[in-house]
Amino acid sequence: MGKRARVATICQANKFYSTVEGNLKYVMSLLDVALKSQPDLVCLPEAFASASVNKPLDEIAEPLHGLTVESISKKAREYGSYIICPLYTKRDGKIWNSAVIIDRSGDICGIYDKMHPVTSSSDYTVFEHGAMPGRDAPVFDLDFGRIGIQICFDIGFPETWEALAKKNAKMVVWCSAYNGGFALQVYAYLHHYYVVSSVRTDKSRIIDPLGNILDETDALKNIAMRDINLDYIVSHYDFNYSIPDKAMALYPNRVEIRSKRDDALFLLEPIDPTLSTEQLKKELGFESVQEYYQRHRVAYSYIHQGVSPPPQKAAHGNRPQYSKEVMQNL
Repeated sequence: MGKRARVATICQANKFYSTVEGNLKYVMSLLDVALKSQPDLVCLPEAFASASVNKPLDEIAEPLHGLTVESISKKAREYGSYIICPLYTKRDGKIWNSAVIIDRSGDICGIYDKMHPVTSSSDYTVFEHGAMPGRDAPVFDLDFGRIGIQICFDIGFPETWEALAKKNAKMVVWCSAYNGGFALQVYAYLHHYYVVSSVRTDKSRIIDPLGNILDETDALKNIAMRDINLDYIVSHYDFNYSIPDKAMALYPNRVEIRSKRDDALFLLEPIDPTLSTEQLKKELGFESVQEYYQRHRVAYSYIHQGVSPPPQKAAHGNRPQYSKEVMQNL
């Protein structure tokens, strides 16, 4: 069963201070505004508190329960929201570019360490002035769905984004120093998950699993917000031309449909938390685009072996492939 969640993301709007305390105070002021809307999740930019602070990394990096995490944890506890708090952490004698997930009670419930810190030396021997590369891209099960996290330069490594899709992440949060551009829409489209960016510059974005930008910040509007349900389904229009109309007819004001006809795809997302996509799939007789593609892969494998592929029984049955059915009384 899906759970509707309000997701907020903040941009730092290129406003920096010379101290951790100054940056933290500014971002906390934006966080206070976002939290007034009672979001389930708030995303903050990469290492926001140390941006433009001219000190060695060893002095900037904090223990897990240092000033930054403790300050953010207090807000998470006060408002009952998850908050993703990126910072340089000092753990086990090493420094990591991390994103710390703080739960609704103000406790740490997960940490992602940036797998691909960018080089800070011309010979590629030092990365981000001494940060360690992380080893894994874990997923995290929050009470409204499964998420993954990437940080800044991770955008250049498609294999990590694919790994998160294979782990069934429904949303990937990307914390960064810069906007990221079109690549974020590409990853959202290719893997059919939400991508939420939070940046130090001006365009933090909420991107849906079709690659549509649902909301974004700019230099003056520093918070983007959207209610979403991570129990969604992206389907191919083949055999399914009638499904959007049927879903809206059967469940008025209880489902949201977003269509991307040029890509032959549509997204169905319950608004009513008592509905699930599994229920809708069974009732309306349709499957995800991933299932549709996989049916083709199975058939191709038989053909390549010189064997006729066995018939497959798909949810769409014998519906027309490229046209709508005549709508009956529902």
